Amino acid sequence: MGITSALVLLAVIWWMTFLIVLPFKVKTQGDVGVVEPGTHAGSPQVHNLPKKAIITTAIALVAWGIISAIILSEKVQISEMEFFKLDTLKYGDTDG
Repeated sequence: MGITSALVLLAVIWWMTFLIVLPFKVKTQGDVGVVEPGTHAGSPQVHNLPKKAIITTAIALVAWGIISAIILSEKVQISEMEFFKLDTLKYGDTDG
């Protein structure tokens, strides 16, 4: 795995983790009881974004380390996955 692949993998894992962590511990305007005119009561009043970014980074780095170790160890290869063998099972060997 090259450096670009590693960075792309980290970015994808980071954003997926961020979108999972984002809704936790959000206090809406309706929860607090102060709804600004023209906004929805479900709009966030307290979102804790800096804290969530730090938590996301920690989780993403751990997940990235585990996934990168699996990829670099080559213990699991794409050719071993059943999903990628479906075409050869269905159509037979198409080489030649």
